[in-house]
Amino acid sequence: MLAANIKRYRKKLKLTQEGLARKTDISYSTLIKLESGEIADPRMETLKEVAKALNVSIDNLVE
Repeated sequence: MLAANIKRYRKKLKLTQEGLARKTDISYSTLIKLESGEIADPRMETLKEVAKALNVSIDNLVE
């Protein structure tokens, strides 16, 4: 669900993958891997960065 939620919230904010990567300290390639599900168990710091940039809680992101 994490991958789908990142994509859904990103699109809701009308952000590109590149735009979301710029709003975080996460590389573009890492963000693509998160959205594709290639990284299924990211570090907590990564989740915090993405959740903050998407204006959602970590719980909402991973549910």
